[in-house]
Amino acid sequence: MRKGSGGTVILGIDPGLAIVGWGAIETTPRGYRVLGYGSITTPAHTPTEDRLATIYADMNELLRRFRPDAISVEELFWNTNQTTGIRVAEARGVILLAARQNLVSVYEYTPLQVKQAVVGYGRAEKKQVISMVTTLLELKAAPKPDDTADALALAICHSNCAGSALSALHR
Repeated sequence: MRKGSGGTVILGIDPGLAIVGWGAIETTPRGYRVLGYGSITTPAHTPTEDRLATIYADMNELLRRFRPDAISVEELFWNTNQTTGIRVAEARGVILLAARQNLVSVYEYTPLQVKQAVVGYGRAEKKQVISMVTTLLELKAAPKPDDTADALALAICHSNCAGSALSALHR
């Protein structure tokens, strides 16, 4: 836990090659406090290795800035486009590497688990998740892009699902 902090800091990450959504929250006995959120973007026609280098460098900066106790990342979901899945897996790999090198524990959740933890229904629609994230974090507007809202949902999910692990950090 960060010194002087009243709670546990969780960095939610929605991995991708074009857009990596991120959201940092602090959990306290009174609820959540948003520390920051946004996205890492890489231009479409940039070589993959340069895009991965950007993601890695920006992840390291986020880890230095927020000093999270945990990272909550979406498990890789294979859709019908295997090329896209491979690119997302590569981006996810540099995200996991940055976490490991910064000695931050990584927790993985499926989209179903995230929806269940945030909305209460594992088959919730994206707009329901975004609405609940906005409400739970008392944001004035829905986070943009959707990848950012997904990252904040991942952070909330970890807070809700890892209660025993989080309380152990406060001991």
